[in-house]
This record gives sequence, C-alpha cells and structure tokens, in this order.
Amino acid sequence: MLTTNTIIQERETIIISTQEISSSIHQKRPLILVALLLAIFMSAIEGTIIATAMPSIVADLGGFSLFSWVFSGYLLLQAITIPIYGKLADLFGRKPVILIGIILFLIGSLACGFAETMVQLIFFRMLQGLGAGAVQPIAMTLVGDLYSLEERGKIQGYLASVWGISSVIGPAVGGLFVQFIDWAWVFWMNIPIGILSMVFLILFLKETTEKKKPAIDYLGSLYLLITVSPLMLLLIGGGTIWPWNSWPILLMVVLTVLGLVLFLLQETRAPEPMMPLTLWKNRIISISNLAGLTTGIILIGLSTFLPTYLQGVIELTPTAAGFVLASMSISWSISATVAGKKLIHFGFRRMIVAGGVILLIGVSFFAVMKPEYGPYFPMSGAIIIGLAMGMLYTTFTVVIQNSVPWNQRGVATASHMFTRILGNTLGAALLGGILNARLGPFLAQQRAVTGLNVDLDVANELLDPEKKAVLSQQVVDVLKEGLSLSLHSVYMTVAAIAVITLILIFFFPKKALQS
Repeated sequence: MLTTNTIIQERETIIISTQEISSSIHQKRPLILVALLLAIFMSAIEGTIIATAMPSIVADLGGFSLFSWVFSGYLLLQAITIPIYGKLADLFGRKPVILIGIILFLIGSLACGFAETMVQLIFFRMLQGLGAGAVQPIAMTLVGDLYSLEERGKIQGYLASVWGISSVIGPAVGGLFVQFIDWAWVFWMNIPIGILSMVFLILFLKETTEKKKPAIDYLGSLYLLITVSPLMLLLIGGGTIWPWNSWPILLMVVLTVLGLVLFLLQETRAPEPMMPLTLWKNRIISISNLAGLTTGIILIGLSTFLPTYLQGVIELTPTAAGFVLASMSISWSISATVAGKKLIHFGFRRMIVAGGVILLIGVSFFAVMKPEYGPYFPMSGAIIIGLAMGMLYTTFTVVIQNSVPWNQRGVATASHMFTRILGNTLGAALLGGILNARLGPFLAQQRAVTGLNVDLDVANELLDPEKKAVLSQQVVDVLKEGLSLSLHSVYMTVAAIAVITLILIFFFPKKALQS
C-alpha cells in the first residue's frame, strides 16, 4: 500500500522513471486518450449490440439451448487472458499488448459475421474474447499511467461516458442492422473503429519501458482454464443435460477443485505469477475484487437476459428493447462522471456503500417484475442499477490503482478486470443454466398436458417475428409464460447475489487512501 507522502507526490505529478511512460508523452495525452476511448467504445458497443441482436441471431442460426454460450465462451477466453495480458504489459509495456489485443478482437469480429451455425459463432466469439482480454484492462492501466490520482476520477468518468454513448448508438444501429440489413454487421462495424484506434496508438503512444526477461506463467493460465471450464459446463448442464447425481457432474466437480488447487500452488511458486496471491492480502484489492465478481454476475444477468424478456414476453422490437437496456448505460455514464469528480471529497468507502445500497434497490425491480407492468418498470430498475454501477466501478478502479506501485499496476488492474469478467462468465453460465432448468421442464409439462409441440427449439421461433406469426396463439402463450417464469427465477438469483455484494462492501476498509 502506498504511503501518504507517495499519494501526495502522485497528485502533484506523474512519477517518471525508466519504467514509466516518458514525460514527453504528456503533450500527446489527449490524442492517446482518444485512442483508448475508441478501443473501449469498440468493446462497449459490441456488448450492447449483440445483446439486442441475439434473439434474431438465435432465430436465424437456431440453438436456443446454446444461447448463453455465445456470451460464456467469449467471456471465458477474456477472463483467462486478462491476467496474462496484465503481466505482459508490466514486462514489455502497454502499447504492444493492447495492439495485439485489438488485432485479435478484429479478426474475431470479422469471423463472427460469417458464422453459419451457433457452434461456429461460439468458436469465433471465443477468438474475439481472446483479444478482448487485452483491450479494456490495458486501456484502464494506461489511464493509471498517464493521469494523477485527482485526474483519474475525472478520466474514469470520461471512459464511463463512452459506455453511455455506445449504449445509445448500439441498440439503434444494431436494431437497424437486424431489421433492414444483416446481423453480421453488428460484428463488422468494429473493424473501422479498431483500425482507427490502432493508428492513434501507433503514432502517439511512445513508451520507454525496461524490457525484462519474460517469465510468463503459462501453467497458471492452464490451471485456471481447467478450473473455470468444467465449472461453466456444470452450471449450464447440471439438472438439464446431466442429472445432478450423474458421473459427468462428479467429474466436473473433481476437475474444478483439482484445477483450483493446482492454480493456487502454481501461483505461490511461479517466478512471475499471472495473479500474485500477495495482492489478495491487500484488503482494498481483495474486497474490491470479490465485489467485482458478484457485480459481474449481476451485470450479465441484466444485459444478457433482459432483451430476451422484452422481445419474447413483452413483444418489443429489437430496437425498442435495446433502448430499454441503453437506459442503464446512460445513467451509468452520468453516475461515473459525477462519482469521479466527487470521489476524493466524498470518500471511497462511503461511495462504495452508497453504490451497494442503490444496486440492491435496482435489482429488486427485476425480482418482482411481471409482464403486465410493461417496459417502463424494468427500465426504471435498469436506470437505478446503472447509477450504482457507475459509482462502484469508478471507485474500485481508482482505489486499486492507487494501492500499488507502477510495476504492479498492470497486474493489479488486470486482477480486478479478471474478477469482473469471471463474474460475467460464471453468471452467464449459472443464469443460463437456471433458465434452461426452469424452461425445459415447464415446456415438457405443457406438452404432456396440452399435446402442444413446445420445446427449447420452438422457443427460437418466438424470438423471430416472421416465424412467430405462423405459431398458434396457444403455443405463443405457453412459450411466453415459460420464458416469464424462467426469467423470474434468474432474477431472484440475481437479487440474492446483490445482497451478498452489499455484505461484502461493508467489509471495505474505512480508511482507504482518502484525502
């Protein structure tokens, strides 16, 4: 943890050393910031567009039961690679790492647009996630390098505003692509944005880093993959694909526990661990990361399943559903901007506690949501959740970056991004598993009682206006009821996780690098 004197020095000037980005770069900070904003915009708009377009993609490619894997596969590769990229950025500098990440992201985006089956889309999304693991965490780390403590809160607000802008543009553009052109363009539109970001980074970001002999923790990455992959399979397939007392479930439990043990042992003996366990001894980092994990689950529960509810149950158009989801990011950007400016004055802990309380209030809207309440009820909950996320994520990022020295800033920032994305990954798997476990038996019961041909494959057709038009009203009503009941179970789980988040937040240190 930094001393008070170090914090004061950091507020006055950016620390310059052979490992720090050179002082001449200060004159180019606005141009570098533009490049980072473009990179984050590319990542952000991808999330808002695909969430809105997924019902149409599923209707075209089929594979409703694989719905959550489009998100889980992407998030798994992103989560696994974030700590690696963070360590590489500390060893070789931020510039080459973020450029490689953008290139991989663009290749994955191009390939996603050509996918002809759901399996192909999942594979290409994993390639996209391989690049995404570098983009956002390294961009955040560069902000920590370029700006002082007091400046970072304001800059984090700028970064958050990008999410708000992308969330307004994303659903509108995505809805137009889906309805009038082709859903492939929700991926292909990333390409010019990513290329422009790379040009700015190549021209204006000059680093003077001290190159070190690489000691990459590949075994740690492998063990983490062994831990998370079977856990995701267990969460998605438990109770639906495999009975809970079956041998595949037992095998996945064993692999998860074994992978976790091997990962922890590896991180204690690796020369350059991908996630130094000593970081977790810092209470600021440990509580922030655990809360990042739980809020990541909450966020994916909202962004992934809300468009399906709005389009499948309330029968909104993709564009209208996208704007409901965009309301969260608009309030998020406003909240993050205000929080960044008031952070030092208000205090880190008070900001985080307030965010946790507001988050629980927002999630409560979804726990009691009913179709007859209409779209404005979930929109109100989304707006409140956005306010909370803006406060929490801005504060967590700033306080973590100021609790470690420069040579650990990359891996510390990456550790927080990793736990957030891991929360997204596990959340997509867990909540997708709950959806399938609730919807599958409901439809089976309806088949037995009514004789209707309703199953998860028919649920695909509910999300396509043309295919839905040929379904009988009785089938549509059954599918809508099943989706509504299943998503209620999903959001009750999300509400429980919001309670856990608030409990974690109360353990945050009372004196945490405040003015």
